[in-house]
Amino acid sequence: MENSRGAIACDVINLILGALLFLSPWLFAFAPGAESWNAWIAGGIIVVLSVSALSAFAEWEEWINLIVGLWAIVSPWVLKFSGDSTAVRTDMIVGVIVAILAAIEIWLMHGAPPRLTEAR
Repeated sequence: MENSRGAIACDVINLILGALLFLSPWLFAFAPGAESWNAWIAGGIIVVLSVSALSAFAEWEEWINLIVGLWAIVSPWVLKFSGDSTAVRTDMIVGVIVAILAAIEIWLMHGAPPRLTEAR
């Protein structure tokens, strides 16, 4: 899995998404507070993990990306964002894509489940 083009593509996409999430408070004028801090921290973690995965792949990076992606999805409600729908949408969209890519990489790393064979 380390050298596959799919894994590299997923990591590059995650790098771009993490950078977008990190920059989103400035790009979309988030309200100061939880919305901005959450985007900076989650985006920064995604960027660091993506760069790390591009240099030396490790499974734990994908698991943390999955957790951070899931956090980005639920964080608007956990942190009670101040009604900024742009921040909610940005966190949710980036979180869903990051979580899906991480889940796909984990699944590909362990291979497809064994096929069921018919008993003869």
